[in-house]
Amino acid sequence: MKKLRILCLHGYHGNGKVLREQMSMLSYGLDTLAEFVHVDAPSLAQGDFGWWHAIRDESTPNAGDPGVGAGVARYKGWPRTYDWIVSLFKREGPFDGIFGFSQGAALAALLVGLRSPDGKPTARKPLAFDFAIMAGAFLANDPALANLYQEKASYDLPSIHIIGQSDFIVPSGYSRQVSEQFKDPLVLEHSAGHVIASTPEIRRQVSSFLQERAGRGT
Repeated sequence: MKKLRILCLHGYHGNGKVLREQMSMLSYGLDTLAEFVHVDAPSLAQGDFGWWHAIRDESTPNAGDPGVGAGVARYKGWPRTYDWIVSLFKREGPFDGIFGFSQGAALAALLVGLRSPDGKPTARKPLAFDFAIMAGAFLANDPALANLYQEKASYDLPSIHIIGQSDFIVPSGYSRQVSEQFKDPLVLEHSAGHVIASTPEIRRQVSSFLQERAGRGT
């Protein structure tokens, strides 16, 4: 059975180490199935944070907005993140799948739009991976990125969407909108808030999902 490599993308105020701790209960016991590769957003090396900052009013830039909710915004930092991710896939890939939490989950959903459906990267579709897992995701509200969600073939891949029914940071409806971009999403809801849930049922479903993905790699 193939051991999977999963790229893990942290939330707005997080980093790779924080995400490792946040998902430790979910990933516990899965080390025989997968290697979870936790990375830091490129902004951290420059004393900043987050994968981007949502700028809603150009006259009063706000560097503390992850981009959740209604109202259009410009994602300051997206070009840097895009270039860094593409370079990361070239340097440290291949990755079988991606995992994202919160803003990292929003990023993961965008990366699916950049995914080459046939697994052969191109200039327009520079990424290749086979599945995606998101917890607390939301759709990007930067109009410049909206076209990525139109890449229907790229979103035809196995996916898991972990959604907190009591999530007040990323309301559950936003995460369901993300799941609707995918052809056959596996939606796993829990009663808690903005966390990476590790209930017995969610752990069972994630383990089964990864076992199936690993088995297909043999």
